[in-house]
Amino acid sequence: MSTTVSRRETTDAPVRPVIVGSDIGVYGLARSFHERYGVRSTVAAFAEPGPIVGSAIIDLTLCGTSAEEIIGTLVRIADQHRTAARRERLVALTNMDWVVRILAHHRSELEAVGYVVPFADTALIDRISDKAEFAAACTELGIPVPGTVIQDFANAADPAWAPLPVSFPFPVIAKPASSADYHEVRFAGKKKIFEIADQAELDRLYASLRGAGFQGRFLVQEMIPGDDTQMRSVTAYADTSGRVTLRCSARVLLEERTPAARGNPSAMIVERIDPILDAAQRLLEHTGWRGFANFDVKLDPRDGVFKFFEQNPRIGRNNYYLTAGGQNPTEVLVDDVVHGIRRAPVTAEREVLYCVVPHSLLRRYVLDPVLNARVVRLMKSGKTVHPLRYKADAGWRRRLYILTALVNHVRKYREFYPVEALRKNHAANASVSVSREAA
Repeated sequence: MSTTVSRRETTDAPVRPVIVGSDIGVYGLARSFHERYGVRSTVAAFAEPGPIVGSAIIDLTLCGTSAEEIIGTLVRIADQHRTAARRERLVALTNMDWVVRILAHHRSELEAVGYVVPFADTALIDRISDKAEFAAACTELGIPVPGTVIQDFANAADPAWAPLPVSFPFPVIAKPASSADYHEVRFAGKKKIFEIADQAELDRLYASLRGAGFQGRFLVQEMIPGDDTQMRSVTAYADTSGRVTLRCSARVLLEERTPAARGNPSAMIVERIDPILDAAQRLLEHTGWRGFANFDVKLDPRDGVFKFFEQNPRIGRNNYYLTAGGQNPTEVLVDDVVHGIRRAPVTAEREVLYCVVPHSLLRRYVLDPVLNARVVRLMKSGKTVHPLRYKADAGWRRRLYILTALVNHVRKYREFYPVEALRKNHAANASVSVSREAA
């Protein structure tokens, strides 16, 4: 499918991205805006970390992390914009779930000072961002999800409170239903996702959550076997009329393993995977979603079925894989919320390797020989992209950071995911697949 609107090649588009955050996803968005429109982005960051340091395409403003500080910073940026008499339309964006909530909850205040706030309404964001509610919506539409037990900690302070039993075998995965509810919780050993080996370890996690005063819901899910190459990523955009006008999917090759970034892809191949693209579109249009959404999906080798894990209310940390795959998401966004253009739906189909780790490391970590050969072919043909490597923004500080980050990835994978652990996962995946084929 191709768009029915003509491309406007002007570099003076009436848009000014204002992005809250500072990770690699923020830079990916800024780069996509710069590639398409030639505009600089204003970034309201909590610090000046590597992904945005020394950037020639970003105007940096530091801000605090409370809702009042974030909104106050955005209001000041809008005031400066008016004082400068610029004609760009301000578009408020972020790549963090909890900031999405803040921007959506303060929509009227931001719109009053000139922002477009391209997110779904707060009630829908709060519902779908909750992994338990997401699982219920998937079940309603017949979209497969892993086996799940929902532990509600609302009354966990009561001495009589007891968790629900887990009916599927260990090991299991445990994670907060809502990352926004979990954001302020503090306890020793806190992680984004927990891999739980047995009931005793799960009981210890429950005790830590109770001790920290957590009152949200925690999901315990069956662990679908297989290594990172069984994971898939889907990103989509639903326009202001509720139509999904942009879709992109990718096969994950390797995920981050540090506790803070666990589960984020570090290498993917963009490819069109219609079953999960169609399921994601059906879900977004059924719920009345607006704006970007990102989905985590895994192919279950036991039955060959794609299982949906969650929907994030944002474009995703690795959003540049859409642009690399041939569909720049900023164009779809701007045409919708700034120009009011109804676009024909498009799907990214350009095969490309998106990778933020050293190529030599990736080759070692992709054990499937067919998939490894595909990775090597893409590397040799130059069909690869690193979101931070941008010729129009290649100052020495940026080049140094990228080199340092690549070296650090080697250290982090050696510490948190040694090749021996990968081989164990891969072997388990292979044995499950063989058993299914034999049956």
